[in-house]
Amino acid sequence: MTNITKDIYYVGVNDHQIDLFEGQFEVELGMAYNSYLIMDEKIAVMDTIDVHFTDEWLGNLEEVLAGKTPDYLVVHHMEPDHSASIAAFAEKYPDAKIVSSMQAFRMIGQFFGTDYKERQVVVKEGDTLELGAHTLSFITAPMVHWPEVIMSYDSTDKVLFSADAFGKFGANDVEDPEGWACEARRYYFGIVGKYGQQVQAVLKKAAALDIEIICSLHGPVLTEDLGYYLDIYNTWSSYTPEDKGVTIAFTSVYGHTKAAVEKLAGMLEDKGVKVSVHDLARMDLHEAIEDAFRYDRLILASTTYNAEVFPMMKHFIDNLTERNYQNRKIAFVENGSWAPAAAKYMKGMLEGSKDLTFAETTVTIKSALNADSEAALAALAEEMAD
Repeated sequence: MTNITKDIYYVGVNDHQIDLFEGQFEVELGMAYNSYLIMDEKIAVMDTIDVHFTDEWLGNLEEVLAGKTPDYLVVHHMEPDHSASIAAFAEKYPDAKIVSSMQAFRMIGQFFGTDYKERQVVVKEGDTLELGAHTLSFITAPMVHWPEVIMSYDSTDKVLFSADAFGKFGANDVEDPEGWACEARRYYFGIVGKYGQQVQAVLKKAAALDIEIICSLHGPVLTEDLGYYLDIYNTWSSYTPEDKGVTIAFTSVYGHTKAAVEKLAGMLEDKGVKVSVHDLARMDLHEAIEDAFRYDRLILASTTYNAEVFPMMKHFIDNLTERNYQNRKIAFVENGSWAPAAAKYMKGMLEGSKDLTFAETTVTIKSALNADSEAALAALAEEMAD
């Protein structure tokens, strides 16, 4: 097991069996389920792990405990990848108290058929738990990203136990060739993105703390350049574009819309614009969502389908609006052989979103590119490169 500080240990597990996290997110690098142990006069275990790894996790605990028994289990978040081993822990350590929010105890009752009433320590904003040399202060973090979530701060070692915040996809024993930000961004916008206002509220609380270490429930323990992580979370949760560039998301049935997108991407790149292109039928949806939030401009290109828009495009736009997509410039490319209608439909799906600017140029392709639609592409490239 790994020492994070003199008294705090990492006792989590890495999952290399998983193919889809939460049933939808591709995780080629696996997943980490993090749990921590504070060894003090009173011993606190910080969260459990996924049910498939209960035995491994209990073994990790035993190794560090070395015959001692924990006094507390602190439950920051009730999603089953972090809470599924509560019953096994409660059975193995019958004298340990369980510390969490009242809402979490209601969920414990739902998941396990008991809320461990006689063992409850209910905490709310500002409450503390004395362990000896270490004192935990509790911070409520509702809807980051479940309503029962709490975080805790150890003032001795200046550690923030941040629940799912600052987490990322990927097992901790696999080096991510793209670094922390890529999979953390995809994780944030895929899972937490809808709740930017609530994340902003927690960041204001965190700003008052002297934090030197962030222990999330997923991904690596963060110990250096913490200002970067706090700043990037502020950018993401305020829906501010992170980088200048154009994301193009498209659907194409017979290749004509794809050909237009490829030509448009080339025009933009020739103007020095960073371009990210996603075929929504063939690429990871959540990679496209990530880039739509990362960059400040978005082009949606779709065939007309059943007098509306291609199903994958509809699903993509629904995912954006569900996550409060805003503060971007958007343009449309549509294709239709007899009644092009995709652009109007796509714009209608987005008109309820805040602070979107729509490009003056809309490109309409009738079956395949011709001189007129190529000229419209050039005009759109000029407008979106500005």
